[in-house]
Amino acid sequence: MIKQFNMRALYGAYLFFLFLAACEKPVEEKIIDLQRGVPEAEGVPSSSIQAFLESADTSKHEFHSFMFLRHGKVIAESWWSPYGPELPHTMYSTSKSFTSTAIGFAVTEKLLTVNDSVISFFPEYVTDSVSDFMAALTVKDLLTMSVGQDPDPSATIPGDSLWVKSFLYTPIINKPGTKFLYNSMATYMLSAIVTKVTGQKVIDYLKPRLFDPLHIQGIDWETDLVGNNTGGWGLRLKTEDMAKFGQLLLQKGKWNGEQILSEEWIAEATSFKIQQSPELPAETKAKSDWLQGYCYQFWRCRNNAFRGDGAFGQYIIVMPDQDAVIAITSETSDMQGILNMVWDQLLPAMSDDELPVDAAAVASLERKVASLALTIPSASLASTLEGAISEKVFELDSNGRNIESIQFQFGATGSNVVMKYKDTSYAIPIGWGEWKFSQTQRPGPYLVARAKNALKGLPPFKVAAAYSWTEENVLELTLRYIESPHTETIICTFEGEDVMLDFKWSFAPTMKAPVIEGELVEAQ
Repeated sequence: MIKQFNMRALYGAYLFFLFLAACEKPVEEKIIDLQRGVPEAEGVPSSSIQAFLESADTSKHEFHSFMFLRHGKVIAESWWSPYGPELPHTMYSTSKSFTSTAIGFAVTEKLLTVNDSVISFFPEYVTDSVSDFMAALTVKDLLTMSVGQDPDPSATIPGDSLWVKSFLYTPIINKPGTKFLYNSMATYMLSAIVTKVTGQKVIDYLKPRLFDPLHIQGIDWETDLVGNNTGGWGLRLKTEDMAKFGQLLLQKGKWNGEQILSEEWIAEATSFKIQQSPELPAETKAKSDWLQGYCYQFWRCRNNAFRGDGAFGQYIIVMPDQDAVIAITSETSDMQGILNMVWDQLLPAMSDDELPVDAAAVASLERKVASLALTIPSASLASTLEGAISEKVFELDSNGRNIESIQFQFGATGSNVVMKYKDTSYAIPIGWGEWKFSQTQRPGPYLVARAKNALKGLPPFKVAAAYSWTEENVLELTLRYIESPHTETIICTFEGEDVMLDFKWSFAPTMKAPVIEGELVEAQ
């Protein structure tokens, strides 16, 4: 027993100091209130976690972070460089679960009920033309994605200026509460309702109730044009913050001995409410984590789990039967595939009993975690063009990206790409054989980029950038926006004094965007 205790202490101390070393803030400013533990002490072999990480590396999914909690302790945490523990990450629809939680607080404080009609909160938009179905729509219908609108208006309303009004005048085809259809604007309406009854944006309302007790700091959340948080997307927080939220749900609303949110609400919010596709056969449902039922902005999973999830693989997976929480950030086109990895590899590895510590396996896992990194663009090929185009400005033809010119600056002390728009220029450092880290106000790839006010008001975006020559006349720029799931690749092909730019977004690799052409206009 003494030997086992010492190994636990040693491993816990190692993880603690490893975490602190990775953070930019001074130690005294970093609050850590999730305990660290040894996998075997919590019934999980270190070798199984390592096997999962190795599978992640060889899979078609691009993992950015992973955190595994068992019995309330972090038994594994990893980031794939250039992602790191200090970075928030775009949550996409995982934001919805936080908006639902804001509704839960408001219900607990008797500011509203889930049976209240939606139009009762917005009398300024109610006229005789409001349909009977819209008049019958309740907060619960918003929570369960059973509004009855068809098609989902989320692709069109964010382009308007007054989202609440646009939603209320979007026709409802099916009786509210009877048919599931995923609807991000329903979540936006929940956010607007919270603001109506509290006078605060969701992020501000949640701060003293959720974020402060859990010591969740440095977060932000997009807003619409009138100041409501977008609700269904737009929240950015760290992987450990995701894990804390999942652990709070697992503990039925209790944190450090205090009941933060009522146990009754969490049970209500995370239990089955509506079947997504009741007409499908049982064998089809059994294979899908999107057909286990929907809750209040949470999804039921197989294996009696539930989750918050966001586009491209942002997960908070809560597993009550195993007393476990798993947080993952990633970019994938196959979100079911990541969940399958969890069920196939991590779920069977969880034992009810403490396991003997395997020092060799613990050390091997440590080495694996330390080695995790996404591939840096190759520096194996140089080009004689580098000197010839350095400092030159290429004026671009009129294009949908509104870029007027591009300039490449190569030097022994550092290189940059400079993109000029009508009102400003963005200079982004680029490394050769290494990532160069910087901040920029230039927005990167984003799924909700067409929404009015998209990404406005957020701090500068952190970028890890590198370049490579894939051919003598082909320069490839890789811009990783490391607080999001996405990467932008710009392929620059030079022909004499002309350049052609081909922009690729990682989440739409087959998208055919028009190539932008340009020509040399001057030397600086």
